Amino acid sequence: MTTTKPRAAKAKRSTKASKVKGLEIDVQSAGITKIDTPALVVNLFRGVKKPAGATGAVDKALGGLITQLIEDGEIKGSAGETTLIHTLGKIKPSRVLVAGLGPQDKFDAQVVRRVSAEVVRFLRRKGISSAATTAHGAGIGGLDPQLSGQAIAEGAHLGLYKFGVYLTKSGESTNEFEKLTVMELDKDRAKSIEVGVKLGCTIARASITARNMVNEPANHMTPSRMAEAAQKVATNQGLKIEIMDNAQMKKMGMGAFMGVAQGTDEPAKLIVLRYDGDPSNPENNLGLIGKGITFDTGGISLKPPGGMEAMKGDMAGGASVIAAMEIIGQTKPKINVLAVIAATENMPGASAQRPGDVVRAMNGKTIEVINTDAEGRLVLADALCYARKQGITRLVDVATLTGAMVTTLGKACTGVMGNDDTLVQQTIDAGKKTGEKFWELPMFDEYKDLIKSDVADMKNSGGRQAGSISAALLLAEFVDGAAWVHLDIAGTSTSDKVSGYLVKGASGVPVRTLAQLASDLADAGPPKKSKSKAKAK
Repeated sequence: MTTTKPRAAKAKRSTKASKVKGLEIDVQSAGITKIDTPALVVNLFRGVKKPAGATGAVDKALGGLITQLIEDGEIKGSAGETTLIHTLGKIKPSRVLVAGLGPQDKFDAQVVRRVSAEVVRFLRRKGISSAATTAHGAGIGGLDPQLSGQAIAEGAHLGLYKFGVYLTKSGESTNEFEKLTVMELDKDRAKSIEVGVKLGCTIARASITARNMVNEPANHMTPSRMAEAAQKVATNQGLKIEIMDNAQMKKMGMGAFMGVAQGTDEPAKLIVLRYDGDPSNPENNLGLIGKGITFDTGGISLKPPGGMEAMKGDMAGGASVIAAMEIIGQTKPKINVLAVIAATENMPGASAQRPGDVVRAMNGKTIEVINTDAEGRLVLADALCYARKQGITRLVDVATLTGAMVTTLGKACTGVMGNDDTLVQQTIDAGKKTGEKFWELPMFDEYKDLIKSDVADMKNSGGRQAGSISAALLLAEFVDGAAWVHLDIAGTSTSDKVSGYLVKGASGVPVRTLAQLASDLADAGPPKKSKSKAKAK
């Protein structure tokens, strides 16, 4: 076991400029038509005939050109619409980009994230490396200036994300978008926007940490490399960390976890990160539990070969938990957070567990292994037990757990299940703030019959019927009375297309929601006893 003590915090950078992956965002309090920039971004709601605010000022300086284009039907203000206008020296900016915001009654921070992402990608395709932008929604849109700044930063950084570590670079230079300046004439609002930009950069940086981990091939992102990534986060953010090996986990009685790990030559790791934000109130806590299967062959119950390469991402839950701790370490909410990541491969080696084996978890309960490809719930069972042994009373586990979840909800939202109405709703509400969508599934007692076993306390697979729910019901056997929420991100952990701030590949879901939940729980204070439910609505 290795233990790292918190290091002294590094000096804080100025809010005037925050960098992530080469992109710099700053805030200036000046007139938008006076800034010397290759491109100025303004916006328009759908249905507006005569622009006002900053867009109106630019329109006036251009002799009503934007109004004319609206009348001609070339600019409609539809969501995702981009219209590039060359100013021909009429104002300082060389170009004006009019970005559509869609209907005003549907406008929120999520629209800002999407628009910000689409705008910077559009400019990058045009070979433009820097631009200035109005603070979308901070004026007529009625959006809080700090939230606008945060959403702009998140959208820009995440929208520009590319994973090209293993691409051989050609001799030709590739243009990158490098600098975005947010313009706001009102100095008080400009200060609020600066605060939001700094927070948005922090959040985006962590989301990119998760994206990078999930996009790495499995021969590079091994359990040991996951532990190294967690160690880096701990060192940079002053978190405590423990990394346990196979021998330690066997000694602790983690038979469910070790059953999965026994089929691979790669050593498994139990990664434990601790943030003590309210040390005088140990009951004010939150546990984040992540599945870290760095490659999932299915074990003896081997998966079909088609598409198996995507199983390098079966550790997305663990990656999102590590990344959420990166945000928590910087934003410092007043709550104690324990992160537990169970990392191993699931391989069909000579020592691999077999269908029909029975394993015993850390809490003494036995599980009949019906399908070795239902391994995520086994490693999570022991991780949940460990968190409860540490005194955690509110648990959120995150896992790419079931293909059934993709069939049920597709890639639009994450499935939520749990035993506590309050914590379930708090998680869903946190997602509404971050723009990450969640949908609760029922956990009626009748579903428990699916995992009944004749030879053990339960079996690890209930078959195809209600597969996501029966998997969650197994996990519920290991929370020992704690308030608990399970997030199945099998569909949402990756995106198969470019859309808004999502790009093809790893999405980083639900990093931002986990950090927001910790912040919300901290603001709410120590937990009050809430009614746990035997079955969901």
